[in-house]
Amino acid sequence: MDTTAPATDEPRVLPRSEWVKTLPQAIVASCVLLLDPQDRILLLRYAPGQPGAGLWGLPGGMLDHGEDPLGAARREVCEETGIVLDGTPRFLGYDHRADVKGTGPVIDFYFHGGRLPAAPDVRRSGEHDDHGLFALDDLGSIALLPQLRALPALHAAALAGTVVQLRESLPR
Repeated sequence: MDTTAPATDEPRVLPRSEWVKTLPQAIVASCVLLLDPQDRILLLRYAPGQPGAGLWGLPGGMLDHGEDPLGAARREVCEETGIVLDGTPRFLGYDHRADVKGTGPVIDFYFHGGRLPAAPDVRRSGEHDDHGLFALDDLGSIALLPQLRALPALHAAALAGTVVQLRESLPR
């Protein structure tokens, strides 16, 4: 009589709290494209002492724990510009960047926050030291955050009412 236990081919199942630790991690951020009546883009310049100091970017930032991308977009615009968005920002697209400054992958969600008045009242946070409205043709003369090489595609999607899929800040 054989008293050995039969071998099982079933994989060992980790408890959920342990299994989650094995999943890929990514930083998630939301950014908002705001246009004026001349289709110029609102950009903010990062202040000295900030990551990206001297570079221009869209209003936006990383999600807080438990926050969804749309909620983060609304919050970040208000925090960084004092602008409270009317209505729901329209999803413009996303960008997947495989490794940002050695911290791993970043997924940026982009939203179109609508039209600004001709002379918007922008109240910058301490994170930024300047703001401006820029036409696409002006972008070559300013220092942009690297991921903002996607701005022409995002601008076109905002005007056309379409969505853009980006990888490493370039349309796919």
